[in-house]
Amino acid sequence: MFGKIIGGLVGGKLAQQSKSMGGTTGAMIGAAIPMVLSRMSLPAMIAMGVGGYAVKKYLDKDAEKKAAGATDTGSVASIPQPSAS
Repeated sequence: MFGKIIGGLVGGKLAQQSKSMGGTTGAMIGAAIPMVLSRMSLPAMIAMGVGGYAVKKYLDKDAEKKAAGATDTGSVASIPQPSAS
């Protein structure tokens, strides 16, 4: 019971930071997570953790590329020129 309450609170807080779902949806998902985890095997939990980590790294790298591309204007003046000394 306490797992569902804590999961609901954590899910609600995480959903407030997300633009795509509301606090109620996050609380419902958070309350369901302990039930789902209790029925999963250890290898499945490890695979989900590794997959989530890989997706996060991919999305972070993609966001970095987009941020770098937004600041680069592509002008010739931004290319360093060799000195004539």
